[in-house]
Amino acid sequence: MVTMSASPSPSPPATKKRSVVAELEGALLRDAATFPYFMLVAFEASGLPRFAALLALWPLLWATERILGRGDLALRAAAFVATAGVPRAEVEAVARAVLPKFMADDVDPAAWAAFGSCAGRRVVVTRMPRVMVERFAREHLGAHEVVGCDLEYSRLRRSTGRVVRGVGFDDEAVTGRVRELFADGDRPDLGICRSESATRSYLPFCKKQLLPPFREQDDANDVAAGQPRCAPFRPVIFHDGRLVCRPTPLMSLAVLLWLPFGALLAFVRIAVGIAVPIHIIPRIAPYFGGAVLAHGSPPPSGGGVLYVCTHRTLMDPVVLATVLGRRVAAVTYSISRLSEILSPIPTVRLTRDRDADAARMRAELRRGDVAVCPEGTTCREPFLLRFSALFAELSDRIVPVAMNYRVGLFHPTTARGWKAMDPIFFFMNPRPVYEVTFLNQLPAEETCAAGKSAVDVANYVQRILAAKLGFECTSLTRKDKYRVLAGNDGIVNVKPAAAADSPAPWQRRLKEVLGFLLH
Repeated sequence: MVTMSASPSPSPPATKKRSVVAELEGALLRDAATFPYFMLVAFEASGLPRFAALLALWPLLWATERILGRGDLALRAAAFVATAGVPRAEVEAVARAVLPKFMADDVDPAAWAAFGSCAGRRVVVTRMPRVMVERFAREHLGAHEVVGCDLEYSRLRRSTGRVVRGVGFDDEAVTGRVRELFADGDRPDLGICRSESATRSYLPFCKKQLLPPFREQDDANDVAAGQPRCAPFRPVIFHDGRLVCRPTPLMSLAVLLWLPFGALLAFVRIAVGIAVPIHIIPRIAPYFGGAVLAHGSPPPSGGGVLYVCTHRTLMDPVVLATVLGRRVAAVTYSISRLSEILSPIPTVRLTRDRDADAARMRAELRRGDVAVCPEGTTCREPFLLRFSALFAELSDRIVPVAMNYRVGLFHPTTARGWKAMDPIFFFMNPRPVYEVTFLNQLPAEETCAAGKSAVDVANYVQRILAAKLGFECTSLTRKDKYRVLAGNDGIVNVKPAAAADSPAPWQRRLKEVLGFLLH
């Protein structure tokens, strides 16, 4: 993994590195509510029934916390409904691949400026189970320790739903744990919090207390003394999960109410896309709630043009073909068989054997135009992954195409789920919008025909596409994405290392059948 921000200048050796203890909910994160994160665990780890059950329980949880003043009881109940019976591997996968994005989007800039300026020991205190927070706190906040409660697991490695070691609820337990972490006699230099509970527990133990609006009075003195004002925040580049918006109670209700209509709408949209001639789709898309926006001028149809696209969703080559008004072959790798069956354009399945793949693509180029996504996998954030250089060796007629999309409710990509559902989730959005921008064909002096290496050509195409979209180039690859999100290197039917217990024979047979159809 590479960090996108520049490294801060090192502090002078003589300057003491400040330590900090900060509350997560309501301080480092603007929103003090934990309910949306339990809703994410319920939806991504178990599915719609548990998601609906937890939403139905929300009025009781709200009354328990706000009227009875028992926030600890409400949180325990939410944790039980969201995780009871869920395999430990699934809970950890959601915490690794889904939750960090939503937490990163909610970081309070002022609180982070104070927290990030402390280069010593960093401690985060949370009311949620540590498994839900630890990945984000360590990877993106740079925390050394996370103080909170833990989930209980059975011998079958499934969550019982019970919260044990209630450090996150008991003020004395929180204070005791913080004192243990600073048992060397040196108290934390800074304490950051918002809640009354944190104010009573660990805050008096800190040398300096920081409450909202989280602006330190002596920032200028710290900078003059050589302390960095704020460390760079590590962005979330890879994330998974289907929900686009934070599932607050109101948003969760909207999702549940939309799902039946959205599923019907997706079926209609897909059926129309298969039945209608491909060049008519951009004109009728607005009547079905979507839009395809095209910019720039594609080259005239002469065959043998290699369209190099950014990879945002599985729909990229299909949308490109609709804009061009003709069937352009798409180079694919590891897509589901169902997606190939539903595809209105020809697909060329690659094998990751460089020589064999090059021969297949050259043969397809002799027959007509070809669309390729050299990133090898999708990326949701405004970053471009490293481009494979193979395409640059195959043709000198290279046309870069900047693809981007906008959706409101569901992400049309996944690393852990069933990829066959990607186009369905895309068309389930109320107004899916695709934007296609054609750049000029690469001049001959920028291709391998002029003696440039394939890697240089690939890097050049990556840079101009990133500049057009306002994205940032990275050296990350498909393997990096799948190792972060799924625990494998992106090959279909490879089971993550942290898999659950072995299924029964009938379950294995069912997975084999579904695996053939969906993968």
